[in-house]
Amino acid sequence: MLDQSQISVVDDDQSFRDSMRRLLKSLDYAVVVFPSAADFLASPTLEDTVCLVADVHMPAMTGVELYQHLIDTGRVIPTILVTAYPTNSVRERMLTLGVKCYLPKPLVETDLIDCLRSAVAQSKALRG
Repeated sequence: MLDQSQISVVDDDQSFRDSMRRLLKSLDYAVVVFPSAADFLASPTLEDTVCLVADVHMPAMTGVELYQHLIDTGRVIPTILVTAYPTNSVRERMLTLGVKCYLPKPLVETDLIDCLRSAVAQSKALRG
């Protein structure tokens, strides 16, 4: 059974975006990838996103700034932040602000899948 919940991936690393696209499609999610937060925010598919996966460290607007911007503008999108440079202080701050998961790269696939399932379920509950 196809889920077709749209997952948006924002990461400045092309190879990460490509691997996430393949993985998410193999899990039967609809996936849209973006090289920057600005591209995601300008996208007409922003409103269809039920889960956001964003890199913490990106030029111009980081994943943390993107998440904060979404909150500040009243958009509640369950978000998974990923980073190659995890720190406990950022992790704790983000989880306190409501980020669904904060995962280190390279990603552990089972951890990501658990976070995705939880985020999609949360999004569906929020949307009614």
